Amino acid sequence: MLPVSAWQRSPWGLRLCLLCSLCLGSPSPSTDPEKRAGSQGLRFRLAGFPRKPYEGRVEIQRAGEWGTICDDDFTLQAAHVLCRELGFTEATGWTHSAKYGPGTGRIWLDNLGCTGTEQSVTECASRGWGNSDCTHDEDAGVICKDQRLPGFKDSNVIEVEHNPQVEEVRLRPGVGWGRRPLPVTEGLVEVKLPDGWSQVCDKGWSAHNSHVVCGMLGFPSEKRVNTAFYRLLAQRQQHSFGLHGVACVGTEAHLSLCSLEFYRANDTTRCPGGAPAVVSCVPGPLYAASSGQKKQQQSKPQGEARVRLKGGAHPGEGRVEVLKAGTWGTVCDRKWDLQAASVVCRELGFGSAREALSGARMGQGMGAIHLSEVRCSGQEPSLWKCPHKNITADDCSHSRDAAVRCNLPYIGVEAKIRLSGGRSRHEGRVEVQVGGPGSLRWGLICGDDWGTLEAMVACRQLGLGYANHGLQETWYWDSGNITEVVMSGVRCTGTELSLDQCTHHGTHITCKRTETRFTAGVICSETASDLLLHSALVQETAYIEDRPLHMLYCAAEENCLASSARSANWPYGHRRLLRFSSQIHNLGRADFRPKAGRHSWVWHECHGHYHSMDIFTHYDILTLNGTKVAEGHKASFCLEDTECQEDVSKRYECANFGEQGITVGCWDLYRHDIDCQWIDITDVKPGNYILQVVINPNFEVAESDFTNNAMKCNCKYDGHRIWVHNCHIGDAFSEEANRRFERYPGQTSNQII
Repeated sequence: MLPVSAWQRSPWGLRLCLLCSLCLGSPSPSTDPEKRAGSQGLRFRLAGFPRKPYEGRVEIQRAGEWGTICDDDFTLQAAHVLCRELGFTEATGWTHSAKYGPGTGRIWLDNLGCTGTEQSVTECASRGWGNSDCTHDEDAGVICKDQRLPGFKDSNVIEVEHNPQVEEVRLRPGVGWGRRPLPVTEGLVEVKLPDGWSQVCDKGWSAHNSHVVCGMLGFPSEKRVNTAFYRLLAQRQQHSFGLHGVACVGTEAHLSLCSLEFYRANDTTRCPGGAPAVVSCVPGPLYAASSGQKKQQQSKPQGEARVRLKGGAHPGEGRVEVLKAGTWGTVCDRKWDLQAASVVCRELGFGSAREALSGARMGQGMGAIHLSEVRCSGQEPSLWKCPHKNITADDCSHSRDAAVRCNLPYIGVEAKIRLSGGRSRHEGRVEVQVGGPGSLRWGLICGDDWGTLEAMVACRQLGLGYANHGLQETWYWDSGNITEVVMSGVRCTGTELSLDQCTHHGTHITCKRTETRFTAGVICSETASDLLLHSALVQETAYIEDRPLHMLYCAAEENCLASSARSANWPYGHRRLLRFSSQIHNLGRADFRPKAGRHSWVWHECHGHYHSMDIFTHYDILTLNGTKVAEGHKASFCLEDTECQEDVSKRYECANFGEQGITVGCWDLYRHDIDCQWIDITDVKPGNYILQVVINPNFEVAESDFTNNAMKCNCKYDGHRIWVHNCHIGDAFSEEANRRFERYPGQTSNQII
C-alpha cells in the first residue's frame, strides 16, 4: 500500500507551523525567520521587498549577527547551495545589485565560489568570513524553485504529528493477495512498526477506529464487514500481533493520535480469544469504478457540489472554494485546522486531510471570500455544517486563502508509465505498459495530436504535477531499446487520473508518422500559471465606437476587423466597434510565459513591439443558441506586467525586445482605447447576444486550471447602443445560476459545449 505520508514526528499531537519570513507578502524578516541550521551554527533566511516566498536577499546569521553576501563572482552554482541551505531543492536564478533592497549589518561573504555540489556554503571558496570590500548596494539574492527538500518544514502548513512507532497502515485482503484490483478497500489492518508489519488485535475495535484507518488510506467512510468470514479464515493462519487496545474518537487524522497499546516483547500470549482487526472502506466517486463499486455510488442521489478544490498539482489537493448564493468563493485561513480540512476532504470523496494549508499556498482566488473562522469537530458531513463566521471584504484577503492536501487511495497507475531520455526525472519520452499478465511490455505513444491536456494527464499519473509542455517530437531523447508504438489517438479532457482513462485507438495503432522521433514526450512541473480575466472591468468599460476607416489601416493589416471590411470603400466610411478593457491576472504559482521562443516573435510596426503569441485570446459575439455572429480577430499579443500587487515586482515588459510574460500576482491590461481591443460588430443586427472572451483558447501554455479561462456577459444591442451586464467567469456561478443566465451555456471552459 502507499505510505500515508512523511509525517512529522512528535508526541504533542497537532501543531500550527509558525509563519516565518518566507510567508507571502512579508516585507522584512519575521521575528523567528531561521529556516535551517547549517554547519558551524549558521542560520539562513530570505529578506527584502517586494518578493515571493521563495526569493529574496540572502542573509546569514553568524556569531549571533545577521549579515549579507556580496554579489562579486556570485554564480548560479552558489545560488543552488544557498537554496538548499534555505530548504529548497534548487535555484532557478540569482540577483545582484541589491534587487531586494540593501541589507544591514556585516557583509559576511565576498567572492563566493561554489561548484554547486557542496553540502554547505562553508565548503565554498571565499575571501573569508567578514572580509569584504563591498557595500550593501551589492547584496546578492537568490530565486529558488518553489519545491521543498523532503522532510523540510514548509511554511504555512498545519500537519499532524504523532508517535513515530506507527509509520504506515495498510489493508491486506484475506484471500487473493496480489490479485485483487486496486484500490484495496477491505482486509486485515496491518501497521508498520520499527521491526516490520504487524496485525492489530480486534478486541474493543470500533467503527470509529475503522473511520480513522479508512481516512488514512484515502477513503471517505467505512462500512460493516463480515467478521465471521475473517474469524474462520484466521483459524487457519499464523498471526503476528503488535498492537491492541485501539480506541479512536473518529476525528483523528492518524492512528497514532488514538489511544493504543503496544505488545511488549516478552508477551507470550497476544490477543487471547481475539482475531486480527478487519476494516472495509467505501471509496469516493473518483475511485469507485476501479474498485467495482460504481453502481453502488451512482445509486445515491447526487446534487451539485458545494465545495471544490482549485489550483492543486495532484488529485485531492488545492485551494478550498465554497458555493454560496449561486457564486463560488474562497475560505479565509483564520482558525483553519486539520479537522476542517478533513471534513472538506471526506466531503469530496477522499480520505482525511494529510495537511491543512494557509497563506494561499495553492494560489490566490479572485472574487468573494465566503467563510472565515471555520471550526469543525471533524464529524460533520459538510464544511457548511461547521460553525463559521460570515465575512466582509474588510475581514480577510485572498493572500490568506485556505487549502488542503488529502489522503488518497493507492491505485497503482504510476507503475504503468515512465519517462526515458530526459535530463531530469521531470522530463522525457513517455513510455506506457500494455498487455495482460505474462505478456506485459513497454512501448511508446504516437505524437499525433499529443498536446497540453494529454501531457497534463501523463504528468499527473507520474505524480509529477502539471505539464509545462506536451511534445510531439522527441528525437533528442533517446528511448534506448524501446521502439514499438503501442498507443495512438490519445485525446484527454485533462481531468483523467491516467492515460488509460483517455480515449485512444485501443489495440489498432494508427500513426501518421511512424518513426520513433515523432513520439510523445512531456516536461512536468510542480507549479503552473493560472490566468483569470477581471470580468467586472469588461462590464464597466464596454462601449460602441464608430471609427473612420482611414484610422484603421494598421488594424486591418493585423486582421483585427471582420472579413467584410476587405470589401469596404477605403478610406471612406467607418466600422462599428464594441470596445472594452481586458485585465488578465495570473493567480497561479508560476509565471505565464509564451510558448514560442524569442527567435520566433514577430515585429509589428503598427504597435512598435514584438508579439509573442499568435492566439492568446478569442473575443466573440454569440446568439443565445450559440451561433457566432462576430469575432474580435485579435490575432497577436505582447505579454507584459502592466501592474502588480504591492508586494510583487514587475519582471516582463515589451519595450526594447524585453522578456515577455505575466508574473504571479501581476496582470496585463489591454485598455479599451488601443488598437484591436474590440469586436467589429458592423454586421451585427439588433438583438440579445452573449459576449464571450476566452484566454489561451488553444491550450498553448499550460495552466493549473483551464475551467476559469472563459468570461461571458449578456448583451442587448438596439442598433445604436449596447448594454453589457452580468459579466462573470465561466465557472464562477453555480450550475443553476448558469442555466438562468442563458439557454446556451457558451464556453464555460476552453471547450465548445
